[in-house]
Amino acid sequence: MAYSPQVDAFRALHESGCFVMPNPWDLGSARWLRGQGFKALATTSAGFAFTQGRADQDVPRDMMLAHIAEMVKAVPDLPVNADFENGYADTPDGVAANVKLCVATGVAGLSIEDATGREDDPLYPFELAVDRVRAARKAIDETGSGVVLTARAEAFLTGHPDPLPEVVRRLAAFADAGADVLYAPWVRTPEQIAAVVAAAQGKPVNVVVFADFGLTVADFDALGVRRLSTGGASARSAWAGFIESTRLIREEGRFSGFAGNSVTAPIEPFFRDDLKARS
Repeated sequence: MAYSPQVDAFRALHESGCFVMPNPWDLGSARWLRGQGFKALATTSAGFAFTQGRADQDVPRDMMLAHIAEMVKAVPDLPVNADFENGYADTPDGVAANVKLCVATGVAGLSIEDATGREDDPLYPFELAVDRVRAARKAIDETGSGVVLTARAEAFLTGHPDPLPEVVRRLAAFADAGADVLYAPWVRTPEQIAAVVAAAQGKPVNVVVFADFGLTVADFDALGVRRLSTGGASARSAWAGFIESTRLIREEGRFSGFAGNSVTAPIEPFFRDDLKARS
C-alpha cells in the first residue's frame, strides 16, 4: 500500500542498512539538518522543552502537538518522527486517542514510551505497557496513514535494578504487539545492543547516540542497528557552549567562550539561500 511520500520514504529507510536521524529542536536547526542532507529528522522532547523554559517531560500535550506540527511544516519534503513521550496518557484508550492527534500533524513516525514519568512508579506494569503499544498500533492502523510506530523500553533510564533483561523482555513483547521499530534508550555497549537487536525479532532497532560511545555508524550497522537518533544531545551540546561562555563572563570576566564561533560563519548565508528557495 502506498502512503504519503514522507511515510513511504521513512518506511524505505528502515528496510536495510543503518541511517542517522538527528533531532532538531526548532525550525532553524531542522532546516540546517535538512540542508546537510539527512534523509529523516525526529523531534526531541528535551530539546524543545528547553526552548520553552521547561524541563523534559514538563511540556503539555497540546504544546507538544503544536511543536510537532511546526517541525513537520519546517521540512515538508522529509519524514519527521515524533518523540511523543508516553502518549500523554496512562490508559490504552487514552494513548490511542492521542496517537491519532499526533498522526494528524503529518508525522511519518512516532514513539511511545513505557515510562510513566512518576518517580515513585517509573515503569508501567508489563501487561499494561504491552496493551498501550497494541492500542497505539490499532489507532495508527485505523487512520490508514502507515505511520511508523516505535516502541520504547525505558528500564535503563528509570533506574531499574537489572535493566537489560527487562528491556529485552519488553521489546520482544512490543514487537509481538505490532511495533514497527524497537528502541531502548541508553543501551551503549556492543553486548547490550546485540541483545536488543536479538529481542527485536528481525524488526528495525533504533539506538540513541547521546554521547561518544566509541562506535561509528559503520560499527552500529555491523551490530544490526537500523536507525540512529541523537535525542536531546545536539540541543544539549548547543546549551553546553552557551552555559560555558556565560560562566566565563560571569566568573572570570573573560569572553574566551566565543573563540569557536567562527564555525557558525555559514549560518547566515545558508539561511538566506534556504529562505529564497522556500519562497
